[in-house]
Amino acid sequence: MSTIQKMPPERTTDEELLHTLGYKQEFKREFTSFEVFGIAFSIIGLLPSIASVLFYAVPNGGPVGMVWGWLTCSIFIMTIGMSMAELGSAAPTSGGLYFWTYKYASSSTRNLLCWIVGYANTLGTVSAVASIDWGCAVQVMAAATIASKDQSFVPTAGQTYLVYLAILATTGIVCSLATKTLARLQSIYVVLNIALCLALIIVLPILTPSSKKNHASFALGNFTNLNGWPNGFAFFLSWLAPAWTIGGFDSSVHISEEATNAATAVPWAIVGAIGVSGILGTAINIVLAFCAGTDMQAIVDNPIGQPMATIIFNSLGERGALALWSVIALVQYMMGTSILLASSRQTFAFSRDGGLPFSKYMYKINSFTKTPVNTVWYSAFLAALLGLLVLAGPSATNALFSLSIIGSNIAYSIPIAVRFIYSRDTFQPGPFNLGRWSLPIAIIALIFMTFVNILFVFPATPHPTIATMNYSVVVAAGTVLGSIGWYYFPVYGGVHWFRGPIRTAESEPSGSSIGRGSTEEKSKGDDALAGTMSQKSILPDQP
Repeated sequence: MSTIQKMPPERTTDEELLHTLGYKQEFKREFTSFEVFGIAFSIIGLLPSIASVLFYAVPNGGPVGMVWGWLTCSIFIMTIGMSMAELGSAAPTSGGLYFWTYKYASSSTRNLLCWIVGYANTLGTVSAVASIDWGCAVQVMAAATIASKDQSFVPTAGQTYLVYLAILATTGIVCSLATKTLARLQSIYVVLNIALCLALIIVLPILTPSSKKNHASFALGNFTNLNGWPNGFAFFLSWLAPAWTIGGFDSSVHISEEATNAATAVPWAIVGAIGVSGILGTAINIVLAFCAGTDMQAIVDNPIGQPMATIIFNSLGERGALALWSVIALVQYMMGTSILLASSRQTFAFSRDGGLPFSKYMYKINSFTKTPVNTVWYSAFLAALLGLLVLAGPSATNALFSLSIIGSNIAYSIPIAVRFIYSRDTFQPGPFNLGRWSLPIAIIALIFMTFVNILFVFPATPHPTIATMNYSVVVAAGTVLGSIGWYYFPVYGGVHWFRGPIRTAESEPSGSSIGRGSTEEKSKGDDALAGTMSQKSILPDQP
């Protein structure tokens, strides 16, 4: 296995490290370590995210699912983050997951696995854009319901989809701004997120009527099962809430090429965002469990349509609920800008290496903003198409949330696994290193992700009909199988031209074994259709 050579003393900058990975510096490095943490934490968007997915926890365990489901799941998620942090420290590049897969896999499997991870990661980030912005649209409509007389306004799926498109369009405009502006926004997002969480933790217990306050025995020990699955299985289904909420931490990886001190900033941003979210999220769920009242069914069936909005309304009344809920929707909107930013960088990186359709049009830096504006709108367009699922009904809407988890877990699992299968003895760690704990933590992470992916293709209730089926398995399997089919497609498929990451950096001094990609190679994804493509990968084949 060829590995990254240690840089001589004079080559210590982020740009030089990126050069050893085979890429030239194309972005401005404007993200500080705190802002790298900020993009992961703002995408997690703790309180608005819990608001978006609390409807998974309330009927699948009630208070137990909300509190203990969150806590146990967040511990397992930390194992994923720690394994990814090691990889991100060793090779901080925007391509991240598919780059690591290519680097650490065997020569016989690296091209196909790199291809699959690239598409799974693209699916994961785009579906995260769709689910976050859809959650924001639902929150906007929930605010409209709260403000309507006697909560009589009930939005249609079509109306909510139009709001969703408006949110996508405006977040696209924000993400087309210069890197420095986008970096500074992350600090604002972090402050607002934490302030909002603390506001709820402090205000809700004070203002909740005594009739809605629960004793500790109920808030920490009641198990409510409304969907009909066996209790143990229902508890695991409550994990969808934290698994979706504490997701998107790979965004720190995709912003690597815009970060200063990336080899240190990226891994600690991942671990820090998961750790803060696990602890603070547990506190939020405890407060909600103490202030929800005992009728979980009424919370689920309330016309407001959002369990957290219902709890807040019952505690604060119409005006207080509307004020707090408006801030929650605003923070959710900020989450949408951050995840679209991360998705655009993943799309840019994979296009740079020719993996996506229309790659030569996507691999462009805007001359004015110095950012990949084309991939911002590419990701937004794909999210708009994916959002059409919501018109098929509630089960299809739920698929947006589980789909982002499934796609991301596939993309996370493969590079973590191949590192230990093929490159355990040759892996050169970066500043963040787990040492002897690397393998056991990775094993736990892989088992957990496999279990979660199986778990989240199940429908919300037993004995599903066509209307209540979980369609995430159809979309996820379709994407993975479709990408494999496109890879092996006769004459034009990726197997004939895709060779993994392509060097864009200037040639190494004489004697270097790293190849250099040509201008023709950068547009390989489209030129391959005309049979004109040849390319050299960044890393030489393994023996």
